[in-house]
Amino acid sequence: MKKKAIGPTLPEHIKAVKQGKRIFENAFQGVARMILEKEIDKVVVNGQTTYDFKIFREDRKHVIGMFEEINSFVSFVKDASEGGSSSEMAYVLVGEPGNGKTFLVEYICSKYRSFLAQPENHKYTFKFCNMDTLGHYGKISEIESQTYEDPMILAMNLCFDKTENKEYLAKTFGFNDKELETIWENYRPLGACSDYIWHDLMRFTNGNIEESLGFIEIVPVPLSESMGTVTGKYPAKDKITSSSVDLLGEESIQRLLHITDTNNPYRFDLRRGALARVGGGGIHFSDEIFKNKKDLVQVYLGVIQNRVIEIDGYKWPIDTLIIATSNNSEFNRFLAEREEAPIVDRCRICNVAHNTNYKLQKYLTDYAIGSEAKTTFNKEVLHQDPNLNYAGSVAVVLTRLPRSEKLTPIETMKLAAGEIAGEKSIKTLAEVIATLNQDPDITKRFGQKGLGQRNLGRAVQLLIESSETNEGQCMFAYDIFKALERIVLDYVSDANDRIKYLEDIKIAKGLYRERIMTEMFDAYMDEPYAIRKDVMNYVNMIIGIDAENLGPDKMWKYIDPQTKELKALKIDERYIKSVEERLGLKSEEQRETFRTTIRKIYGQKMSLDPNYDFMDNLELVKAVTDVRLKSDIAGAGSLIGALANRTNEENQKLYDRMLTTMLKKLHYCQTCAKKTIEYFCTQVDEN
Repeated sequence: MKKKAIGPTLPEHIKAVKQGKRIFENAFQGVARMILEKEIDKVVVNGQTTYDFKIFREDRKHVIGMFEEINSFVSFVKDASEGGSSSEMAYVLVGEPGNGKTFLVEYICSKYRSFLAQPENHKYTFKFCNMDTLGHYGKISEIESQTYEDPMILAMNLCFDKTENKEYLAKTFGFNDKELETIWENYRPLGACSDYIWHDLMRFTNGNIEESLGFIEIVPVPLSESMGTVTGKYPAKDKITSSSVDLLGEESIQRLLHITDTNNPYRFDLRRGALARVGGGGIHFSDEIFKNKKDLVQVYLGVIQNRVIEIDGYKWPIDTLIIATSNNSEFNRFLAEREEAPIVDRCRICNVAHNTNYKLQKYLTDYAIGSEAKTTFNKEVLHQDPNLNYAGSVAVVLTRLPRSEKLTPIETMKLAAGEIAGEKSIKTLAEVIATLNQDPDITKRFGQKGLGQRNLGRAVQLLIESSETNEGQCMFAYDIFKALERIVLDYVSDANDRIKYLEDIKIAKGLYRERIMTEMFDAYMDEPYAIRKDVMNYVNMIIGIDAENLGPDKMWKYIDPQTKELKALKIDERYIKSVEERLGLKSEEQRETFRTTIRKIYGQKMSLDPNYDFMDNLELVKAVTDVRLKSDIAGAGSLIGALANRTNEENQKLYDRMLTTMLKKLHYCQTCAKKTIEYFCTQVDEN
């Protein structure tokens, strides 16, 4: 022999797999292992117990919510990795624009690349070296497997006969029957060009396997995002520029100049297409799959079903997880063309809902506002109102919640965030969701319609570009409502949706007003969590009012579940009654029923979360705030009156003191503090 291959050889790779130093698995097994090796938690979402896979919550900008969608995806991949029917299907995320479909897929791809970058998870392929010595490959000396086939695929195709091949591996490398059986579970034939070249080498060496293996070198698969290897994206193009070449590849004129044998399948350049580059255990991401023209969708049908790239009768089997996205309108249009039914039959459709948990929306709103320090047009620092995130989050979440006869929008919002909503239980929400999800029109199901993340982003842009924001150097929370109303009028085409969304924004304003009441009370008390303390005082008073160890001085001693310290509390029956009157509880029976409910919630919540503070019980918080604000302030009769009428020195002092507290302790700036006090003094948006 003239020249031999340099670098790692196939026998060395096979030995490493035998010893467990290298891994041989398909794309589904790799992705499933990546997800399931990490921590898994149990969570309750909308009354249903589900799983939270921690791998999706790791990076600084990670996936928020999407519990059902992630569970569905993990179940799909796990089933495929165990040889289920999912292995012959594509996973398609369908939903409204701006609800995180593409972000989820790109996050999975990014995690998969990081996973494969770890030395123990590296993917390997093989290349044929010194091919110019054979004489009919021209000046082509090195030929890499076009679909990044795993070296073990070559190892399973060294001989024509499967039994003979198994005997060779057993004899040469010491594999037992069970190990061979496990390896053969992932058996697939070699791609047309690898198969042709291998048999060419066998002819050249007169059937000597060891000598032929001298031409083969093992190389790692490049993990390049920009080259589209291992994880590749194919965006839907318009009807003129898109062609099957972008997916499958085409005949290469350059190679034809070297190759003399016209039957050689290596004349096709598969790397020109997106599929071959992810063919060795990668993820192919087809963005807006149903926007592609029919013949391209037909190509996908063949690839999804058979996992094979086929050109002119030549076949290259590939090992790929195919994930796609589509928006509702394109998907519905595609379904209407009934002749395309087979492709949908080959897809696992997952209807992606918007996030409906306003507490989780806080993180998504942070993404929309952006993490970088904002500046005005004059390069001055732009302050963010501490209530901006809450106002934006509540407004967009309310637009995503369908109307129901059983629950008010606020009750639905609170239950969806796992909070208490008066006497309504999570079961009611679960029933509402179950009923809505029976609707064949997907857009009428729970969370499927509403203002998406892109709309929220646009609203933030409008807020930042307004002259008021730039002049005041502050993103004032109340202005986000105006921006969202503008977005609804400009971008929502359906008249009924527009009416509903504007109504939802009005409800959000009412919630913002109640939050401002709480903030103003905290400012008045010169303490960040004053209202929280008063709410907990009421709760502790109604628990202690019937205590056996209550003396004539009405002092009650109890262990604080948060600090585990012994505390004393004077039970003020006048205060309890004032709060209950504000709640509209007139009779003794009504009061006792309400107290029993609060005690029950206390018992349930404290065992799970000792820091639970009843601040999600908006009715109770509002009642406590009203009692303290409107009746406890002597002189002006009410805080609103005192702040609105600053003609006397005492009122001016109160205003200045509250302003100082807001600036120093509550994270306001001069602009939003003054605007918030001004808004508090008006009567607008009172529920």
